[in-house]
Amino acid sequence: MKKLFFILYIFAVSSTFSYAQTTATAVKVVHKAKKTSSVNGTLYAKKASKVAIINGKDALIMNGTAFTMKKGPLKAKTDANKDMQYRTFHDVLENLLLDGNTDVSKYSDTKISKSGNTTTYTITPNAGNKKLMFTSFVLTVTGKELKSIRLNQQNGNYTEYQFSNYKTGVTIDDKVFK
Repeated sequence: MKKLFFILYIFAVSSTFSYAQTTATAVKVVHKAKKTSSVNGTLYAKKASKVAIINGKDALIMNGTAFTMKKGPLKAKTDANKDMQYRTFHDVLENLLLDGNTDVSKYSDTKISKSGNTTTYTITPNAGNKKLMFTSFVLTVTGKELKSIRLNQQNGNYTEYQFSNYKTGVTIDDKVFK
């Protein structure tokens, strides 16, 4: 019986996002032409399908396949099932937060590069004939920790979220993801 509890304890301690509610410090860096600014905030992950990055009045929220981007009083919503720009981003991010072991190379718009303990996923959506909000998404993972998400825009502009100071086993209210 002690051996069973020990195995369960090791499993609980070694598991990442999918088994523990997690928070981390999130620094949002916005780069536009000649101006760069940053805002501190928090990453919340209740499970792989519930992730929110909140920086003051701004937020990027993934609740299942629904994405919400808040910028002050403005709010934009989309669903990964309807918007191909977010489909691969959703699947790759969810995979990383679940276990990171699923083969995501099946996505033709995703390039994976490794350098030591760091893996970089670059997702470049195919726009077809429509203008996309982001030209690419870049997710950087070191070990099992998500270190950054960068949303590249036209003309070299980007918004990047940098993560550190992870804490697991915290309680997160579902209101965060609305």
